[in-house]
Amino acid sequence: MSAKQYERPRTSELNIDIGILDKGDHNAITDVSDVKVGHVTLISGQGRLNHGHGPTRTGISVILPHSGNIYRQKVTASTFALNGFGKAVGFMQIGELGTIESPIALTSTLNTWRVADYMIDYLHELNPEVHSFNPVVVECNDWFLNDGMGRHVNNNHFMEAINNSCSPNIQEGNVGAGTGMTAFGWKSGIGTSSRLCESPYSKYTVGVLALCNMGDPRDLRIGGVPIGNFIKPPGIYDESGGSVAIIIATDAPLTARQLNRMARRASVGLSKVGGMLSHASGSFSIAFSNSIEKPNIDDSHMSILFRGVAEATEEAIVNSILRAETISGRDDNTRHAIPVDQILDIIDKHYSALKSL
Repeated sequence: MSAKQYERPRTSELNIDIGILDKGDHNAITDVSDVKVGHVTLISGQGRLNHGHGPTRTGISVILPHSGNIYRQKVTASTFALNGFGKAVGFMQIGELGTIESPIALTSTLNTWRVADYMIDYLHELNPEVHSFNPVVVECNDWFLNDGMGRHVNNNHFMEAINNSCSPNIQEGNVGAGTGMTAFGWKSGIGTSSRLCESPYSKYTVGVLALCNMGDPRDLRIGGVPIGNFIKPPGIYDESGGSVAIIIATDAPLTARQLNRMARRASVGLSKVGGMLSHASGSFSIAFSNSIEKPNIDDSHMSILFRGVAEATEEAIVNSILRAETISGRDDNTRHAIPVDQILDIIDKHYSALKSL
C-alpha cells in the first residue's frame, strides 16, 4: 500500500490494526456523546530564539466533557500520575471529590498557570455568584521548537479554543497544544481514537485524546512492529525528558474509583507503543464519565473498558505521530515527520517474514 493517496494518514487509513475492539464512528474522543474538543495553533517567527518574542510553535487544546455548564453539572472523574515530573493543576481536588467542574486544558509547560487563570475568568463569567473554582490544566514541554519562556498563549486563544470546540473533531498532529511536540524523536502532537465496549449492561464508548512529547526513537512500535529497529529520525538517538497527557472519556456510568482504574490503564497503551516513562517525563492521565446514570457497573465487568482504554491510547499515540508534519522552530531546530511509506514497507516486510516461518 502507498501512503501517497493520503495527506498524513491515520492508522485506520493505512489498515494498521491496533487491538480487537471496534472503533467509534470517527475514531476520536468526540465519539463519546456530547464531548467536544477545540484547538488553537500558534505559529510565528523564525530563526534565533528571542525570549518573549519567539519563534512561537505552541498552542492550546481544550476538552469539554459536555456542552452544558460544567461547574453546575460536574462529571465524575479521576486522575493518575504515570510519572510525576510535570505540572498538573486541579488534580488534588479531583482526587478528593471525584469530580471535574471545568473544561480540561492542554498546553505547553510554562503556559499552565496562565491558562488556569483564564479558565477561572471563564467559569466565573458563567457562574458569577461562585467565588472559587478548580481549573484543570495539564502540560507538555515544547521548548525544542518554541519560545517557552515567552508564554504566548493568552486569554483570547483560550476563549477561541472554547468557542471553536466541536464534535466530531479529528484534528491531529501539529494542532493546538501539539504544535511544538515530539514523540520518539519524530514530530508528533495531538492524537485521538475510540473503542466500542460491549458489557452485560450495555455498549459503551471509550475515547482517548493524547498530547504526546516522549519516547526514545529506538523503542517505537507501531502495530506491534519494532519500527525503531529499522528507522530513526535525523540526529535523535535517545529520550531526553519528554511527557504525555492522556485524556480518557466514556459514557459508561462509573464511580470515581472505577475511573481511577481506567486512568491507570493508559500506561498499557503507552507501553505498547514503546513509552518507557523516563526520569524527566511528566506523564498524566485523566478519566471522566459524562453519564447521567447512577453508577451500576460491577468491577467484574470492567475488563472490556480497560481494553478500550489500552487500545484507544495506543492508537491515539500512533496517530499523533503519523498525522504530524515536519516543522522548524526556534534556532531553526527541526522535527521531522515520520516517512509513512517507509513505515508501511517495514510493517509489510515484518509480517511477510513472520508468515514465512
